[in-house]
Amino acid sequence: MNLKTIVSLLLITFGVVVLAYSGLSFTTPGKPVDFIGIHIETTDSHFVPPIAGAFALVGGIILLLVKPRQS
Repeated sequence: MNLKTIVSLLLITFGVVVLAYSGLSFTTPGKPVDFIGIHIETTDSHFVPPIAGAFALVGGIILLLVKPRQS
């Protein structure tokens, strides 16, 4: 498999997963806060909307179907 096929399959898979779960949410570690001698760990919450999954799905399908130009 070439790189174009791998990228298109990854986009299609990502798009299907995001659409199946109606968006994805995940957390990442945030900045730690030191307040009056107390150390507090924070997290940042992120959300991938379903429209991003639809764009990834359509982009992956188009990338898979487009043939390279002959030079």
